Amino acid sequence: MAKTTAGSRGTSAIGFPVGRPPRLLDRVRDAIRLRHLAASTEKAYVHWTKRYVLFHRKRPPWEMGEREVAEFLTHLAVEERVAESTQNQALAGLLFLYDHVLGQPLAQCEGIVRAKRPKRLPSVLTPEEVQRVLALLTGDQWLAGMLLYGAGLRLLEALRLRIKDVDTSRSELTIREAKGNKDRVTVLPECVRTHLARHFGGESLDCRVAVAGAIMAA
Repeated sequence: MAKTTAGSRGTSAIGFPVGRPPRLLDRVRDAIRLRHLAASTEKAYVHWTKRYVLFHRKRPPWEMGEREVAEFLTHLAVEERVAESTQNQALAGLLFLYDHVLGQPLAQCEGIVRAKRPKRLPSVLTPEEVQRVLALLTGDQWLAGMLLYGAGLRLLEALRLRIKDVDTSRSELTIREAKGNKDRVTVLPECVRTHLARHFGGESLDCRVAVAGAIMAA
């Protein structure tokens, strides 16, 4: 077996220095990537893990439990006045930490002061307002805007759209690894067929072979 000299450091098979356990945040990242969760989920869960540890004065999380989690979430609602969705995201991140990283599943957290959802009416554009916005767009920006409005795609979903996920016979778009890492099917707007074919480098969307690997963001 190879020995590590005093002047050099070996690394383990997963890239961590030999003899040194991986840092907590690295363990969180590894657990998230192992489950193929979204990059935005990784960023959020790492952030809340760090905030939780710092809130409790860098006390190791494996020495804490339900009471400390409840104190942190209550602080977010009462002192920082975060939105309900933010508090829920923090809770999800800490549940992931204890379930999948530390292997210490939490029991029910009692006494959490819940953030309140503000009662606001949504701002919705009229069809005329949408037409005026789209009229200001050209080229790829117009095409992405039409997919967002006409097919209900999120921005990253539109940019990652591949021609193999376009079904002209059914007038459908298949969205791969969408929110929650799930696939879903939505409508293909008739008005974007020609423009989508041009973007992918073909005269028709039915000519799939030549541009099978093309993506919107290309």
